[in-house]
Amino acid sequence: MRLVKKIIFILILSLGISCSDDENDKIVEQLIDPTAVTLNFPLNNTECNEGVIISESRSEVVFKWTGSANNDSYTVSLKNLGTGVIKDYNTTFEELPISILRGVPYFWWVVSKVTGNPETVESTIWKFYNAGLPKESHPPFPAEVISPMMGSAIESGTVRLQWNGSDIDDDITSYTILIDTVEIPILSAGNTTTNSMNVEAESGEVYYWKVISTDANGNSSDSEIFQFKVN
Repeated sequence: MRLVKKIIFILILSLGISCSDDENDKIVEQLIDPTAVTLNFPLNNTECNEGVIISESRSEVVFKWTGSANNDSYTVSLKNLGTGVIKDYNTTFEELPISILRGVPYFWWVVSKVTGNPETVESTIWKFYNAGLPKESHPPFPAEVISPMMGSAIESGTVRLQWNGSDIDDDITSYTILIDTVEIPILSAGNTTTNSMNVEAESGEVYYWKVISTDANGNSSDSEIFQFKVN
């Protein structure tokens, strides 16, 4: 009798596991993936003159994008290119008014989310300069690395540093390159008017470098500190 009871118990347990697996499969199949949005405003590589002026230091700008029916919510991420600080703002709509600093350059992007799905999708990243008090010129945007990519490992010898520089006024006149084996580089590799420079890199070292962009009016901006390792 005990043997019969054990067999019945095993059969019931197997059916329960099978049903549970079937239900989990159905749940997985029903998950909807989020879709990357299309950014609309503020426009990329422009000065944002629209918005409600709150004070001499802040204005409220309405960020806009085009999503999809798949998405349930969004996180708008703003990176202050002067300080490197990133702030996130959550919403279920496809536009969001945000109070930001005037006279400051920003990166912005939107993360799409779907309820019940842990996966998220990021949009492209745009940059803009939030208009401040009237001025004749604006500082350049901080330069962006092209190569060597951040954290990459390369061979020793001559290394070609490449970056992308941009300015609303389109009047960048020179770039100064600082490169060192300490985390905050202080040694100058020289100046250039192009977007690249060759430097010598020794085997076994980790190099840290940044770009200082200067425009015709003497305005300047520092890039982030980039890093690469030499095999």
